[in-house]
Order: sequence, then C-alpha cells, then structure tokens
Amino acid sequence: MRILFLCVANSARGQMAEGLARHRFGNRAEVASAGSMPTRPNPYAIEAMAELGIDISGQTPKSVDAMNAAEFDFVITLCAEEICPWLPGTAQRLHWPIDDPASNDPDRSPDDMRQRFARARDIIHARLAAFEADHLN
Repeated sequence: MRILFLCVANSARGQMAEGLARHRFGNRAEVASAGSMPTRPNPYAIEAMAELGIDISGQTPKSVDAMNAAEFDFVITLCAEEICPWLPGTAQRLHWPIDDPASNDPDRSPDDMRQRFARARDIIHARLAAFEADHLN
C-alpha cells in the first residue's frame, strides 16, 4: 500500500504524519508527504517526534507538483482552515482536518508552540491507529 500525506508547507503536519506512519506501518506501507508551498522542516515538529523516539530530521519537504497520484492508493489531506493541495487521480482520498500548529505570532511562547505541535502529532497518531484498523489489518 502507498500513502501520500498532503498539506501546505510540508514542514509540520505532513512531516509528522510521514514519520509516524513509517514508524507505525513499517514495511506494510510506503509513505510520503508533500505540500503546495513546501518550506523547511519545522524544528518543533522534529522535537515533537523526538519525544516519541522518531527521528524526522532527515526528511525533506517535497512539492505536490513532483507527485503522481496514480502511484498512491491513498491521498490524505491534513489541512484545516487553509486550502489543501489537490492531486488529480484515482487514489482513495481522506481528509483529516488538523489545525496548523506553526505560528508566526511572536507572543507565543516556546512552551505554547511545543504544546501545539504535540497536540497535532497526537491527533495524527490517533487517526493513523484508526486508519490501520480499517485498512491494514
């Protein structure tokens, strides 16, 4: 099974979903992530994943333009309020609206940012458990 996670920057939610799915599914699924406007990995995403013993520091944000939906069985979008990228094709599509934990608000403390990223990570983790029960067992 091949799974693609899509978001906007591919710096937080998509990267965490990719890392969590690789860790959880092992060789039962090939996993990738991409975004419509990829940037750089968010350090808080790397930190949130490290708390679970998962290293995503070597993952790189990728552009949705480089992806071919025909190569995937599932395309899972993770956007909440923003406009998610669209990838034409016949893959089964799921939408998991998860608020973007990243913020440019200078009033947010590092602890607040860590909590936001941990919350997003935990939501993705729970969704992956349900996905696994429905599609990989």
